[in-house]
Amino acid sequence: MRPNDQRPPGIPRSALADTLLSRLTEVFPAAADPAAAPAMAAYMKDIGPFLGIARPRRRALAKAVTKDTAPPAESDCAALALHCWLLPEREYRYFAVDYLRRHVTHCGPGFLPVVRHLIVTEPWWDTIDALAAHTVGPLVAAGPGPAAVMDEWIGDENLWIARTALLHQLRYKGATDADRLFAYCLRQAGHPDLFIRKAIGWCLREYAKTDPAAVRAFVAERREQLSPLSVREALKNL
Repeated sequence: MRPNDQRPPGIPRSALADTLLSRLTEVFPAAADPAAAPAMAAYMKDIGPFLGIARPRRRALAKAVTKDTAPPAESDCAALALHCWLLPEREYRYFAVDYLRRHVTHCGPGFLPVVRHLIVTEPWWDTIDALAAHTVGPLVAAGPGPAAVMDEWIGDENLWIARTALLHQLRYKGATDADRLFAYCLRQAGHPDLFIRKAIGWCLREYAKTDPAAVRAFVAERREQLSPLSVREALKNL
């Protein structure tokens, strides 16, 4: 698929994904804690149901699920993630997000439409932020082409796509394209939603660890355009 194709992606055939899903749908339900699930769902504003598996236990189970499996191809990653997104409980999506983070180097720019589908399907910060920093970020960093996709995503009417564009450089440190970062912040500076305004502050605060003078100067120059929340978050550690 083209890097910014917005059509719903088909699920590729994948023996590896079938194996992982078979294991996953056996061990996760067996570890479910129905007493813990309602509080976990409430914390995430009831975006979806939970099995009630706390993160340490979930990640230990994930290691067992992936043990002795071969490294995936891009099609395997796509099949696994898309299948996990079809399952109702949120823990399956967390498994997919963690799997993509570990294996993103096996994917190329053509994987971005798959990630876009994951982002816009029942979105919430619990999956979006990890996908932005640890899947989209590495995909963009691997070559010049996907950066142009981010230039489109930053203006997207879907706030979670725009938030992903803002946050995709979150782990770039010295490799950050500061001009693009600042331009994105200005592009969405007037956005009314808290999740965009906070993302602006967050990506600026993170870049300030690398170049505090640049962030101070940007905020000082553009303070009237930025929301108070964005400014406060950007300057929190300066």
